[in-house]
Amino acid sequence: MTTQQTSHVQSTIHRRDVIRCLGSGLGLFSTGYMHWPELLAAHATGSREQDYACILLWMKGGPSQFETFAPKPEHRHSGETRAISTSVAGIEIAENLPLTARKMQDICVIRSMNSKEGSHPRASFLLHTGNIPTPSVRHPALGSIVAQQLTRTDHDLPAFVKIGAQRRNSSGAGFLGVEYEPFTMQRADAAPRNTELPVAPSRFRRRMGLLNQLESEINILGLENQVIEQRSLYQEARNLVLSPDMAVFDIQQEPATMQAAYGESSFGQGCLLARRLVEAGVTFVEIELGNWDTHQDNFARTRELCQQMDRSYAQLLEDLKQRGMLERTLVIWMGEFGRTPRINPRAGRDHYPKAFSLALAGAGVQGGQVIGRTDAGGVEVTERPVGVSDLFQTFCQALKIDADHENMSPIGRPIKVVEGGTPVLEVFG
Repeated sequence: MTTQQTSHVQSTIHRRDVIRCLGSGLGLFSTGYMHWPELLAAHATGSREQDYACILLWMKGGPSQFETFAPKPEHRHSGETRAISTSVAGIEIAENLPLTARKMQDICVIRSMNSKEGSHPRASFLLHTGNIPTPSVRHPALGSIVAQQLTRTDHDLPAFVKIGAQRRNSSGAGFLGVEYEPFTMQRADAAPRNTELPVAPSRFRRRMGLLNQLESEINILGLENQVIEQRSLYQEARNLVLSPDMAVFDIQQEPATMQAAYGESSFGQGCLLARRLVEAGVTFVEIELGNWDTHQDNFARTRELCQQMDRSYAQLLEDLKQRGMLERTLVIWMGEFGRTPRINPRAGRDHYPKAFSLALAGAGVQGGQVIGRTDAGGVEVTERPVGVSDLFQTFCQALKIDADHENMSPIGRPIKVVEGGTPVLEVFG
């Protein structure tokens, strides 16, 4: 197999495939060694090297800034939405987020985000990776970057976990390789799929011993390097499925009062699991909540979505703070873009990357402030514009990551963690 072929195979591997094969102990033997890489899936193991972590609350579809963190109550563009006071004098947010309003002292809102990407796939890729999609290079997602830069391999949990994604999206490890692909869970209230062994652990270990014997014979064919790499990945997967650390995925171990505090929604359960994972040493957790693509019936749909996220978001911040974890955990609330100031004939708002909002907390972020401003109708950014590269520089600043660190791409060109931009230093007070 050529280097190019191996790279292509690795880019399409899924962790669930290796765990499924390990669980059965049979399927991998029927494929032939030339296809074994297709059965591998990677996960970055270990705890946080610098004790920093990141939780991304991904609002899939593009949340309306007017109905969340940047209401315009005095302008006709506000529609039905009214503003409410927060725990910080002078800062108002939308009435849809009453519990979040009480945590404003811990939250920094950026109201001057802007980009040029207004389609969901391209904008989602941009806000996940800091780069626009290109045919020649598949850039890694923020979660994979954080996993690469901050984790060490001293325990068995994956470094990058995605919760609630209904289908695999385009943002993953990219050219960083399968080691930094996310461990994906559709639900937080159930154990990860394909991690329960169908046989006793002792029998499973014997099957792994048989695999080692077969691999020893393959070494004769001059494939020693491939065997070493494959054996390393299988070892990590075996450690995961046998590890007592798997108990961290069971949110039922939390007191009933804590479960109730996060709420019964899937997003709330995801936030609770995210706290447990970060507490156990996972470096990056992404929880997805959609669909914010409110082209019609914007006000009712956004209220419903805010009801799902408001309680969970506020409780997550409170929980992290009470446990002394917020100061080293960056919590990001964002989507791929905002919604149009003008309300369309279907009582909806359309895509609007020209001026939108997001919220940051933890990891040195100075809460209780708003950065940037738009005009009276929310049409144009009028103060402190923030681009996507600036935002990713800011993420790196918060997490103590070297934004100038270079990784070698498949096309033979070194690529920095963040290309261009400058950190928004006001975020840190």
